[in-house]
Amino acid sequence: MAYGTRVIQRDLDFVVNRGEIFIIMGGSGCGKSTLLRHLVGLKEPAKGKVFHGRTSLYEASENEQKALMQRIGILYQSGALFSSMTLFENVALPLYQYSDYSPGEIRELVMFKLALVDLAGFENHLPAEISGGMKKRVGLARAIALDPEILFFDEPSAGLDPVSARRLDDLILELKASLGATIVVVTHELASIFAIGTDSVFLDAETKTLIASGNPRDLLAHSKDPRVIQFLTRGEDGH
Repeated sequence: MAYGTRVIQRDLDFVVNRGEIFIIMGGSGCGKSTLLRHLVGLKEPAKGKVFHGRTSLYEASENEQKALMQRIGILYQSGALFSSMTLFENVALPLYQYSDYSPGEIRELVMFKLALVDLAGFENHLPAEISGGMKKRVGLARAIALDPEILFFDEPSAGLDPVSARRLDDLILELKASLGATIVVVTHELASIFAIGTDSVFLDAETKTLIASGNPRDLLAHSKDPRVIQFLTRGEDGH
């Protein structure tokens, strides 16, 4: 991973298994969000390949790439809602663009997705009329609109108070159970890492590579690397 001649990370090699909640973690500036952009088709890596199943994402044809993109959902850090559109319209947008459902079917699906994220009754609100935590949940409803196989989250808890962040973690666990989706999360929030993560990679900004991988709880219990331990404890008790 590089910007021009500046290398951010090198020699990354890992597999995200189906059904996992896979955490991409590490200190600020290590390239977590850049890696996410590589995985979802927004930025081609300077070297190397990204495979979705057996398909090489950046070597696939345009039609193959489009098909792959429709199998993933993304929740951006800010929620990335369209401010001039109601919550209903925000969630309905991918369904109108990428599905053959009738307007009546789309309405039913959108109401169902909003109910899944505890926002039934808010469909006619504008983003400016709801809280930050609610915006994240609308973004989540839009990300799951097309029932994706893989969900990508970029710092989902950023800017949320602890109660809202915990609620979002619980929602992620519920969606994994109900959708059976594979979930990839960029985060540095310890509470989320331990609450939802089943596998992970740890990116190190200093050595510019992956220095640990595995279940976060196992890494905390067994890692001998002081950088990993320092990150996973940070002086907090109870882990």
